[in-house]
Amino acid sequence: MHELINTLRSIKKRDPAARSLIEIALIYPGVRAIIFHRIAHWFWKHKLLFIARLLSEINKILSGIEIHPAAQIGKRVFIDHGLGVVIGETAEIHNDVTLYHGVTLGGLTPDNGIGGKRHPTIGNGTVIGAGAHVLGPITIGENVRIGANTIVTKNIPKNSRVLGMPAKVVQPHDIMENKEFTPYGIGNKKLPKPPHEMIEELNTKVEELTLELKKIKDFER
Repeated sequence: MHELINTLRSIKKRDPAARSLIEIALIYPGVRAIIFHRIAHWFWKHKLLFIARLLSEINKILSGIEIHPAAQIGKRVFIDHGLGVVIGETAEIHNDVTLYHGVTLGGLTPDNGIGGKRHPTIGNGTVIGAGAHVLGPITIGENVRIGANTIVTKNIPKNSRVLGMPAKVVQPHDIMENKEFTPYGIGNKKLPKPPHEMIEELNTKVEELTLELKKIKDFER
């Protein structure tokens, strides 16, 4: 119970929309999903695999969040909104991690990977934005901020900010040392624009240049 209260308090600090601990406990699907998962994980560790998988399926139906019962999840983990989150069998999530909706902690290959591990390890205090995919037996360091829709397939050093497809560290971890992070992680004006915005701008520029070229040709005639 003490751990649950600490989790609820940590969520209230991270979510500006949260009004009370009771609201978080009763309404937030991410909280229910973690509680269900801890029960399923207990059955998994005690070799009651069918019951564990059954509970994880019920959890998915009730919350829209799919967590394999073997996944290891630390303290004060917050799954915000939650719909579409998928956490694979050998994933490890350490303490104070925040995941937004649509996040996938998945594998790259169907085989057993390195030492049987196929899924990522997420360090303390990391925030993973909506729709991001973290794939393979990689390690994400502490206090990393992964932007929305980013695809990560390589190890990321601690205190980094990561964005893009494929992912790029947009600020070196040594620059970010000892700096306070916002709850949402990304939102810094120094971040590069996402690829789809850059493509839209290029298309607009091409259209403008095409019109200018047409005017010049018409004038010469």
